[in-house]
Amino acid sequence: MPLSDCKFIDLPKIEDARGNLTFVEGMNHIPFDIKRVYYLYDVPGGSDRGAHAHKGLHQFMIAMSGSFDVVLDDGVNEKRFHLNRSYFGIYICPMMWRYLDNFSSGAVCMVMASAPYDEADYIRDYGEFREAVGVK
Repeated sequence: MPLSDCKFIDLPKIEDARGNLTFVEGMNHIPFDIKRVYYLYDVPGGSDRGAHAHKGLHQFMIAMSGSFDVVLDDGVNEKRFHLNRSYFGIYICPMMWRYLDNFSSGAVCMVMASAPYDEADYIRDYGEFREAVGVK
């Protein structure tokens, strides 16, 4: 899949003097049903996460607190996305190499996924990923 298939998605933001509310509905705001939700937190400064691709999994990432960068690579092109608000996120399609870095102190990354965890869906070697997408 081309890098252009991955994109920022704005979420509904209901503003109220008592506090704001944002929600995500699968197959409405994001292009898949949500089967799993997980989050990353307490990531030490200078660390990165990810460095893998998924064969069939769709994901949507949101910075629930703080900020971080998501770097996406389709085997040819690479693009960096900065996440720093809880009312938008980045949709990541299958067969996209990704890593996360530049975590601020107290950052929390929430991820919604199209399927339960399956180790067989991961490609953890960048060379193997490039071969799978037809790049030599």
